[in-house]
Amino acid sequence: MKFICDLSWDTKKMLERIYKQSKHHQTRQRAKCLLLSLKGTPIKELMKIFEVTRKTIYNWFSSWEENKLLGLYDRAGRGRKPKLTKEQEKQVKEWVKEDPKNLKNVQIKIEKEWDYKISKDTNQNFPAASGRGMENVLLANRRFSLQL
Repeated sequence: MKFICDLSWDTKKMLERIYKQSKHHQTRQRAKCLLLSLKGTPIKELMKIFEVTRKTIYNWFSSWEENKLLGLYDRAGRGRKPKLTKEQEKQVKEWVKEDPKNLKNVQIKIEKEWDYKISKDTNQNFPAASGRGMENVLLANRRFSLQL
């Protein structure tokens, strides 16, 4: 059975602070798991508390042992990768500035220029009527669902 043990007082306080104040749910979960393990909570109970597998708990512990506090946070590069290059983003911004009220034209230009098909849902999410900046939503690549 694997437990986290022998943490300094400062490290315990830092884990408690992360657990209470981090804006990332997964980071708070991992910090709480380490604190409970430090108190001797068995792996099976940790699995039930956090509703994760044994492997996940072991991964959290291994990440802690290798990276300490940095091991609590998700690594960069997770999530959907951008579909547009920086140059393409600039071009889309220009098209939107040219015709900000008719986003259908922007959609057509994207399809013609780069052979990307934009879903209807994405087109409806364009902020023409909402007053938000077009670039913020259209060019937020995570929300820009393109189909190649």
